[in-house]
Amino acid sequence: MKKSLLLSIAASTIIFAGGDIAPVEPAAPASADFWGQIGFAYQFQDEDWKNLSFGDTEDNAFSTSIVLGVEKELGYGFGFGAELAGWTDFGLDIADGSRVESPDQTSAEVSQAYLTYTFGNTAIKAGRQALPKAVSPWAWSDRSAGVIDWSYDGIVVANTDLADTTLLGAWIAQAYHNSDQQAHISDSAGLFMLGFINKSLSNTTITVSGYYVPENKLDLNNAGTAKDNWSLWAVAESNINDINFGVEGAYVDGDYSNTDATFAIAGKIGSQWGNFDAQLIASYISDGDYSIAMVGAGTGVEDSALWTDNEDNADIIHHATGDTQGQSAVLVQAGYKLPVGKVYGSLGYWDYNNVKNTYLDNTFGARVGYKFNVMGVDSKVEYRYRDRSYNNRNDETRQRIRVEAYYKF
Repeated sequence: MKKSLLLSIAASTIIFAGGDIAPVEPAAPASADFWGQIGFAYQFQDEDWKNLSFGDTEDNAFSTSIVLGVEKELGYGFGFGAELAGWTDFGLDIADGSRVESPDQTSAEVSQAYLTYTFGNTAIKAGRQALPKAVSPWAWSDRSAGVIDWSYDGIVVANTDLADTTLLGAWIAQAYHNSDQQAHISDSAGLFMLGFINKSLSNTTITVSGYYVPENKLDLNNAGTAKDNWSLWAVAESNINDINFGVEGAYVDGDYSNTDATFAIAGKIGSQWGNFDAQLIASYISDGDYSIAMVGAGTGVEDSALWTDNEDNADIIHHATGDTQGQSAVLVQAGYKLPVGKVYGSLGYWDYNNVKNTYLDNTFGARVGYKFNVMGVDSKVEYRYRDRSYNNRNDETRQRIRVEAYYKF
């Protein structure tokens, strides 16, 4: 996907592209940059506890999607950006629902609409926008089925005056999930974030993000009493020769009475040998009462930036909580490059120690997939397996096959 360089500074990939945190070489900004993506996603699954099998329409999901975006510099430091996303199942009776992550059969949304202003080494972006997980691990955007899953109304500021350092500040008032859900992050003043990215150490990136949410609402339905909430995230990643490793930590607390803070820590180490790569990740979440899932989503969406989050298991390993006496997880990932594409797989185990309010004991997950690009089309075929064990009822097993294909222009 093309992205214009509205800034010739390192912050441009962070604040405009919503992508990684790699520095960008200075370049003349384009007068306008358009991008788009067309694709489809289809998944079918087998869930034994629901008595649903492969091929059952009510247990499958299918969608086609199109994304169109533009960024344009207007002059005198000002610019704007916008993105429109739509999806449909074309009325095909092969799945109950169109977009894989949403029940709407045909729908569209303005996923981004923002203004930009730059002066010196400072950039300001205001409006509805995507936030990158690399710098905003408590409120971020991914793309599901090619479409931004969470957009945020707010203001983000980035500055690169300090050598090898990007300073970040943000105020976020509202979050939007697939256009049909709104998460009122706060009843009063929204979310405040301060952070920095530092690359002064050789082959090392350190990222720290701190959040404060006055009168935080902990679920999508705004139920319950709002209280102040805050969080601190820190990540250090480095590589030496062919070894890459990292440490991640999180701390979440708030003003709710009779509650304990939650902390989490994760570590990873990996390497590459020719066409083969592998990585080992382990994590621990304490028995606190605050969720380390995405802020504002509460129990509605349980995605977490912790490295052992693994999509299908996200709803159970990071739920809001007080439900366990600590959680631990280990995840092994590996891949092998082929002449065309790459095969990959993972094995994971999540343990829930001494469950207090629920009876979930542990989860085992596995997946294997093949991703490739042919004639400019990014494609992926993936098989996922998950088995949940409970203390006082039968296990729940799910198998899922997912096919995706996207053409970016």
